[in-house]
Amino acid sequence: MSDIRFDNRVAIVTGAGGGLGRQHALELARRGARVVINDLGGSMDGTGGNSAAAEAVVAEIEAMGGQAIANGSSVADDAGVKKMIDDTLAAFGRIDIIIANAGILRDKSFSKMTQQDVDLVVDVHLLGTFKPFMAAWDIMKEQGYGRLVVTTSSTGLYGNFGQGNYGAAKLGVVGLMNTLKIEGAKYDIKVNAVCPIAATRMTEGLMPQQTLDQLKPEYVTPGVINLVKEDAPSGMILSAGAGAFSMAQIVETRGAFVGQGEALTAEAVAAKWDEITDTTTQTHFESGAGHGGNIFGRLQEAAQKA
Repeated sequence: MSDIRFDNRVAIVTGAGGGLGRQHALELARRGARVVINDLGGSMDGTGGNSAAAEAVVAEIEAMGGQAIANGSSVADDAGVKKMIDDTLAAFGRIDIIIANAGILRDKSFSKMTQQDVDLVVDVHLLGTFKPFMAAWDIMKEQGYGRLVVTTSSTGLYGNFGQGNYGAAKLGVVGLMNTLKIEGAKYDIKVNAVCPIAATRMTEGLMPQQTLDQLKPEYVTPGVINLVKEDAPSGMILSAGAGAFSMAQIVETRGAFVGQGEALTAEAVAAKWDEITDTTTQTHFESGAGHGGNIFGRLQEAAQKA
């Protein structure tokens, strides 16, 4: 199998001053990419900021003979995102890859969560993915190439106590991916999601040290590299951690036609609940049209039996 290379490609990695983002950026640089190290340099809750972390990663890349620049923009700020894109084009002339990795936490149980806790987390995770992608979208369309990665979470896919804000944002980026994979297809823009389990500043204190030792950020990055390579998939959710990888999907049961008009009651739905929820036949749809097709398929079957 040939080496995966990124020669002549330009990548932006957000939140790349440490943790997962740093590992993604270093590996892209090792494989030939020119990299923009975006990091606001703030604390875990999103406050403060300085460029020291981003500049340190740039120094690491330059020491290995690679090319990189630092950018201290907030991914949730329109002017900051514009500067990030402008800095990238000024330095390298194109944008091929964006890995949206920047994140903060404001964990609280739902009854204790404030509106600010919601706004800040949604701004960084959801809008902080949306805005850079939107700013680079037409550039990628015009050049006929793009690779985008959103960073989702098991909290978004499956839930976790005290993370209603984070989970909502993290499932939101999957919704963005699902549409962009369709809109970008004819321009060779591929969009995927990584669902990482890693020991980073955001997970310290949540797991025992023995477990954290198995969850090195660099054990996630090889999977991410496969999401941004030339022959990458599109629309995939790749779970990654401790050197193990799996694919997550949203699936739907075959379902059942219950009835229409007076025959359609809550009790009639209850009577067919076992058939509606039968998981022996489940499908992953490539677009919303597949979801509608499944529903109308049951309607058509009922009409044929009538």
